[in-house]
Amino acid sequence: MMSIVWVAMLAIGTVWATVVRGPASVAPMAISSAKEAVQLCLALAGSIGLWSGMAQIAQQSGLTALLASAIRPIIGPLFPELGPRSKSMPLIAASMAANLLGLGAAATPLGLAAMQQLAAESRSGAEPTDAMCTFIIITASSLTLVPTTIISLRAETGSANPAAVIGATILATSCSTAAAVAVDFILRKRGRRN
Repeated sequence: MMSIVWVAMLAIGTVWATVVRGPASVAPMAISSAKEAVQLCLALAGSIGLWSGMAQIAQQSGLTALLASAIRPIIGPLFPELGPRSKSMPLIAASMAANLLGLGAAATPLGLAAMQQLAAESRSGAEPTDAMCTFIIITASSLTLVPTTIISLRAETGSANPAAVIGATILATSCSTAAAVAVDFILRKRGRRN
């Protein structure tokens, strides 16, 4: 399916460039765009390396664990079937804490470890549990306080104020997470009735 989308985008772009700027403009624009894409990737490699290093420092210094322990009482009600001794709760909290800090590079392995632990604790076999579904939608909606990747992209493309998106990011991700939690709650109640 995605290959069809890519072919359609390329075809529409080529036809548009041919109509608007003439057939001779297609090749130079393609080469110029490819050059800019490579330059952006190389520039982002440095900032991604920086933020990945910051994520490691946050993990090793205990900042992520501290934030995880702070949010653990808040997220407990989201996972009512997990007991206080569940080994997956610290992993879930740590993954969510990394997402709050915009540290996707740190959140991904923590999220995978949390899902593996949830699967190990599951009694339903191959079926996803309510806790797994809740964790996935909360991770996908990803409440973020500091959007480090977006700030890096904006800085690399010459933004005068790369951090100007922080307020909008907090608002947007708060809304998406609230909607995800509400839908999860509604679907859980509906599932229990059926």
